[in-house]
Amino acid sequence: MNYRKTVLSASIIAALCLSGAAMAQTADKSPHKQKPDKTKTKADKILSLKNAIAFNDAKPQQDANQKNDQDESKDKARNLGTINVNGIRGSLTLSLQQKKDAVSNIDVVTAEDIGKLPAENVADALQRLPGVNVGTSSATEGGFDENDRVSLRGTNPNLTLTTVNGHLIGTADWFVLSQVQTVGRAVSYGLLPAEIVKEVVVHKTSEARFLAGGAAGTVDVITRKPLEFSKSFTGAAKVGAVYADLPGDTSPQASVLVNFKNDRNTFGVMAQAFYEKRHLRRDGQEVAGGWFQIDPSSPIATAHPDLANAWVPNLLGATEFTQTRVRKGGMVDVEFQPADNFTLNFNGFYSKLEAANFNTNFMLWTSQFANQATALTGYTVQNNVVTAANFAGEPNLIYGVYDMISRPEASSQTSYITVDGDWDVNSRLNLKAQLGTTEGIGKSPAQDVVEMNMAQGYGAHWNMNGLNAIGWGFNNGATYNSPAGDGAVPGWIFGSSHLKIEDKGSWGKVDGTVFVNNGDFSSIDLGVRYASHARQSPIAVAAGPMGDWQMGISALTPAGSYPGDYANDFSADFPRDIWRFTPAQLAEINSKYANRQLPERLYPNQMYSVGEHDSAAYLQANFAGESWSGNLGVRLVRTDENVDYYTSTPTEFTNRGPILGSAFYPSGFYGNQYQNTYTNLLPSGNLKVDLSRDLVFRVAASQTLTRPNYSALAGYISASDTSHTGSGGNPQLNPLVSTNTDMSLGWYFMPRGLVSFDLFNMDLDGYPTFATHPVQLKDMQASTAAGHDVFATYAITSPVNGKGNVKGFEFSYQQPIGRYFGFNANYTYADGHTTEPSGEQGPLFGASENTYNAQVYFENSAFSARLTYTYRSAWYAGVSHATPYYMDNAGYLSAQVTYNINEWMSVDLTMLNLNNPQLTYFAKLPNSSMEVPFSNYFNGRQYYLALHFKF
Repeated sequence: MNYRKTVLSASIIAALCLSGAAMAQTADKSPHKQKPDKTKTKADKILSLKNAIAFNDAKPQQDANQKNDQDESKDKARNLGTINVNGIRGSLTLSLQQKKDAVSNIDVVTAEDIGKLPAENVADALQRLPGVNVGTSSATEGGFDENDRVSLRGTNPNLTLTTVNGHLIGTADWFVLSQVQTVGRAVSYGLLPAEIVKEVVVHKTSEARFLAGGAAGTVDVITRKPLEFSKSFTGAAKVGAVYADLPGDTSPQASVLVNFKNDRNTFGVMAQAFYEKRHLRRDGQEVAGGWFQIDPSSPIATAHPDLANAWVPNLLGATEFTQTRVRKGGMVDVEFQPADNFTLNFNGFYSKLEAANFNTNFMLWTSQFANQATALTGYTVQNNVVTAANFAGEPNLIYGVYDMISRPEASSQTSYITVDGDWDVNSRLNLKAQLGTTEGIGKSPAQDVVEMNMAQGYGAHWNMNGLNAIGWGFNNGATYNSPAGDGAVPGWIFGSSHLKIEDKGSWGKVDGTVFVNNGDFSSIDLGVRYASHARQSPIAVAAGPMGDWQMGISALTPAGSYPGDYANDFSADFPRDIWRFTPAQLAEINSKYANRQLPERLYPNQMYSVGEHDSAAYLQANFAGESWSGNLGVRLVRTDENVDYYTSTPTEFTNRGPILGSAFYPSGFYGNQYQNTYTNLLPSGNLKVDLSRDLVFRVAASQTLTRPNYSALAGYISASDTSHTGSGGNPQLNPLVSTNTDMSLGWYFMPRGLVSFDLFNMDLDGYPTFATHPVQLKDMQASTAAGHDVFATYAITSPVNGKGNVKGFEFSYQQPIGRYFGFNANYTYADGHTTEPSGEQGPLFGASENTYNAQVYFENSAFSARLTYTYRSAWYAGVSHATPYYMDNAGYLSAQVTYNINEWMSVDLTMLNLNNPQLTYFAKLPNSSMEVPFSNYFNGRQYYLALHFKF
């Protein structure tokens, strides 16, 4: 058992107590606020919030034009028991009021009306908040046009905990590499439609009552409940379509919400359903094989010594990715209040993303000819990188390869069911209980794949242009519009299948609040929670060819081609008018010639299982004085972890094997089980001081944790008995424990006006980095020779616990301008790095040094419009082919226009990626000062037109 508690765990509480006492002496002098009533009911709190909003908007005007805030009160009305917020201004008012009132540091995005989050995607809305970064991919699949991952303050998305109504949600991905290769804990926001959201709260500082798991912070997606609506019957619907200009396709979008509650406000039922279809096309160029160095002993390097160890691109491809995404599902919520002091709530949610996709990559296969060629007619070397080259054709060399991959049934889905009870036992005690279960599933039942070898004897050339797409092509009069034009012949069949990734969890918890009302000591929060959770890939099958597959493919005439406007956004000259098989043809080929038989094609490299049993208890004291409030608490978390993983040779944890029958491991492979238990004591404290009526100061400190990624724990370990080296996962990883400090100052200088500054620091103890470390494995060769088991120390490259740090600041400014206009902007600076066990520093995944957002808006009673721009500077995106790569600077321009036709109908147009951003990834090569292209993509623009109805 590991028990982790640093000196800071004790000092956090002491420091905050001293800070609180000092601040209280200053804050008590403020005459602006009275001591809060600590015995308020929930209805009183809602009414207080409503009155607070009204009070703030009714303050003496600092701008005479703010009279419109009162004249058009319906735009920000929030009746008692009502969660409806109308319009941009009403949403901003409520969000700022919640931020101002909170003890801890939060940001809030509030839906402007039922089913109208200010974006088409939850992550899109969050990216406009200070300190929030978003990503459009989950692994190494490159950037798309829809945000899918959320991270806080320049950290990995896996360090941000995403919850729904305060509880975990099972998640899985549609992309195959995210299912079996880079398997993290971050939630896919592609499964969370904007229509279900009432508000989203981003917790940047921690409290003991929060779930453990978000080392950097927590994003809580909050949905509506039936008894929160003002009317007995409420309905809302959206009917619309989305047009994407790159695929040139229009697809339907629809959602509906119906809510009923009785006149006594004791029973209500809400039902929601959504169906959203859209087509995606991404034009790209990828260096899919990474960059490699020319062998110094090769004929080319012998003839041209300056080419020895020079870097060249491998598998440089003309790539097109198309996909049809269909997101469908719904939510049901039943709320029952049999007594004034007791409420029961049932909430169920289901969302499925059908994500059929087709990926084609027509590539220059440099590794097949660069070290063997002798006919080099011209080249340029810059900073040890071959930036341009021209190889004359040689008869025995293959210059190209072409991969066509169809995943017709790729999908992901999530669901959960919760039952909640809320009981005001008496005026001094409130109890809450929850039981829940959740499941996420990611599927890739089949990948239909054909690989073609091309351009034998043709020769090839390339020419770099900075980080932009590289110009390249085949020589010898090659054409690309038919297999004959590029000399294509069948090369191979591959692709994983039978993949069904399961992410299951269940939990139970009890929370209590004891209202003390003893001076400044207001209440105590305490609770216990137990949860079980498992992520597994129980089976994986890797296809190979069988029968007369080469003859069968050669006899088939391609029925498809790249679109006529493919790669028009790129300035580089590379193949465009390219032939290809259709997904239907690939399915036909694979049904006849792909060997997916078990156990012959069983592929343990993509099989794993991680099970966890988590128990927690917490205690939190809450304080409230004349002009200050705060909390101090501690959360005790115990994790019992069971990791099942596979290896090519036995380990000290082997419990199964040899497992025979797989063609990939003729001598068998081995199953292993490692059990780990660790206990963490996580202290936290928050202090809020109202320095004046409009000036709020906060300081916070805490320790938080995130458990290791599943693939980091259970990745397949492959080792060589000859070299005693290998690579794979590390089941002995400990969790990451982060020590976080935060200090902020906010000036709420006018209605919907805020200037804030926030300093933050996160010391990440246990941050996963890659390193070589000793592992005891059975040496099969030595064991055979000795006649008994011989274990040896192998140098295994895998994730290890290192350290990391990210620090920086956030600046935010927003205010209305005149009667109808408004503006908000924010900037975040984050400086992050990792420290490996060796002491060497490296980049921190996801850390953009500079992030900023800007928005201008206009709104009156009938019409609203806004224009937003988001920018994120370059950030470290991972390692591919042993080379670190980064995503370059990127900015996104979007706009939205809404017209209220009448009180029950409106129409809006949302336009995303209006600047058609180029998403550029680049690599940093060892022994070279150059940054070189890794991939470049264009996704085009998207236009969403929708009619909204309320009744």
